[in-house]
Amino acid sequence: MKKIPQTDAIFENVWRENQAADENPNSLRLSIDTKAKVKIGNLSRGGKARGLEAKIADDHDTEWQSLLVPFGILNTNNDQLSIYFGQSAETSDFIVDCLTDWWQQHQADYRDMNEWVIDLDGGSATRSDRTQFIKRMVELAQHTQLRIRLIYYPPYHSKYNPIERCWAALENYWNGAVLDSVETALQWAANMRWKGITPLVQCVETTYQRGVRVLTQELEDYLPFWQRSETLPKWDITIVPG
Repeated sequence: MKKIPQTDAIFENVWRENQAADENPNSLRLSIDTKAKVKIGNLSRGGKARGLEAKIADDHDTEWQSLLVPFGILNTNNDQLSIYFGQSAETSDFIVDCLTDWWQQHQADYRDMNEWVIDLDGGSATRSDRTQFIKRMVELAQHTQLRIRLIYYPPYHSKYNPIERCWAALENYWNGAVLDSVETALQWAANMRWKGITPLVQCVETTYQRGVRVLTQELEDYLPFWQRSETLPKWDITIVPG
């Protein structure tokens, strides 16, 4: 497996910060990531399904009705998985909007929490140098008044992020299904189980623009709240609400 010079140090940091978060009663650890886009249509997905007759589906995927962008939030405190299905694009705005909605739904359960610790990888929409991600996450910290820690897994090692196991479970569950409508895909996802718990599934209909960037002068207003680790500045970020 590919490695960079900092790989071992990044893993040590992930283990140390996750353990500290799990032992802190005022800290909530989440694991987030997007799954590969799901094509919606009468498409064969190469899986197996129980039944007396084989399902009829197209054996090629050159035509489909729409694409779904799955984004998952795994609450490592209680193993509750939330899946947001976007119908637009994987962007920083999409991801932060989902995190915002998730907190609005669950903050009543965590009134004593003052910190999130988020496990994630450096995907295109969540890189620690993505200007729109910086802006939106700082705004989220200010809105929630939560201290937010971003703990990145090393490049080429995102499979160790806990949310990845949830995606594997979902793919195994619906692999033999023909996902010929958005409603069908959401229903399949809602019926899967992760550690005996059904996920919370939601469809996001907002259209997101790709390639949104923050101008340098505007970004300067956000950078004081975006505090990088001295030893691992790309892979350990602390966002303070001010």
